[in-house]
Amino acid sequence: MLRGILDRIVLVGAILAAACIPSFIAQYRQRLGGRLDQVLRDLQPFQEIANRNHGGDMKKLIEHHLRSTDATFHAEGSAIQQMVDAAVTLRASLEQLNAGIWHQIGYLMTNGDPDIARATWDAYVPAFSLTPEYALFALGVGLALWLAFLIVWIVTARLVSSRGHAPSRWSTGARGSPGSSGSRAAPRRH
Repeated sequence: MLRGILDRIVLVGAILAAACIPSFIAQYRQRLGGRLDQVLRDLQPFQEIANRNHGGDMKKLIEHHLRSTDATFHAEGSAIQQMVDAAVTLRASLEQLNAGIWHQIGYLMTNGDPDIARATWDAYVPAFSLTPEYALFALGVGLALWLAFLIVWIVTARLVSSRGHAPSRWSTGARGSPGSSGSRAAPRRH
C-alpha cells in the first residue's frame, strides 16, 4: 500500500517538476535578453561617437581609445571592448536558446551563465507551458523518474527480503547440501 501511494506521488511530482523546466528556461532567456538590451543601451552613445568620427566602425573607436597615452581614455577603450564582447556572447547565448527543449537544457548545463541562472532561480515563478513539445517533455521526464523510483524500490525490496527470510549459503559457510560439514573429501585415486 505504501508503495502504491508513494509511486503515485513520485509520478505526479516528477511530471509537475519536469513541466516547470521550460518556464525556468524561458525566464532565464528573458533575463539574458534584458542583459543584452542593457549592454546595447550602454553602447549606444559610443556607437554614435563611432558614427560621427570613425565612419560607424566601433572597432576603430576602440582602437583609437586603446592607442591613447591618456590612461583614462585607454581604460575607456578596454571598457567599450568588454561591452562589445559581452553583447556578442549574449547574442550567441540567446541564439542557442532558440532551439528544442533538449538542446536548451544541454546548453544551460554546459554553457549557462551561473550568475544569470542564480538570479533567475531567485526570482523564479513556476509556470506550465502546454505546447505539445513541452507537454511531451514533462510526460517523458516524469515517467523516466517514476520508472527509476520503481526500479530502486523493487531492487531495495528484494535485497531486504532476501536478507530477512532465507539465510544466504555464503553466510553459513556451507558449501554443499544442508547438514554437510562444509568440507568435501578428496576423491580417491586407485
